[in-house]
Amino acid sequence: MEENPFILGVDLDGVVADFYKQLRIIAAEWLDKPLETLTTKVTFGLDEWGLDEYGGYEKLHRFAITERNLFRKMEPIKDAPSVLRKLSLKGVRIRIITHRLFLKYFHKTSIVQTVEWLDSYDIPYWDICFMKDKGAVGAHAYIDDAPQNIINLRAKGCYTIVFSNATNLHLDGPRANNWREAEALVMESMDEWRTGSLTLFGAEGFSAPNAP
Repeated sequence: MEENPFILGVDLDGVVADFYKQLRIIAAEWLDKPLETLTTKVTFGLDEWGLDEYGGYEKLHRFAITERNLFRKMEPIKDAPSVLRKLSLKGVRIRIITHRLFLKYFHKTSIVQTVEWLDSYDIPYWDICFMKDKGAVGAHAYIDDAPQNIINLRAKGCYTIVFSNATNLHLDGPRANNWREAEALVMESMDEWRTGSLTLFGAEGFSAPNAP
């Protein structure tokens, strides 16, 4: 790794790990409903699945992790591991940034499952940060799927790639619909960063370029 590397802040759930696919399977069991009755066209919070009358999203999330090993059993999103390996070899420093510790009392379980999952798919990373405020973690570019995370990052001037799913289709680009598109955007942003021409989002539009 070079002395002053380009740092990519990478979200996990919905970006690298197929969170919604696995949680939908677990939710069907937890709700005792046929899988096909749970739409895949969800918004953030999964109100479409009718969780509130069963205790809400947090209760489902707790069950999924503690009883069904959610963070260990998810499949990776197509091409995510291989593209991240390629990016790492091209000099991109992968910094995993995830808010998986938002519920109390089972942080160890969440962390262990996360690390085991990353290792099991040979996903490269130099750093891993468990925190809500992703903009507080230094990175030259970010990739995320959660609408509020993207809005918050861009409000701080952070170059942020939207990884497409049903929850974020209302947001402007740069946008990647898959990891091949993400790879091209990351390499483009790294080239612009190296030349000092990377444009960043600001609260009122674009701010000044960020030089390495």
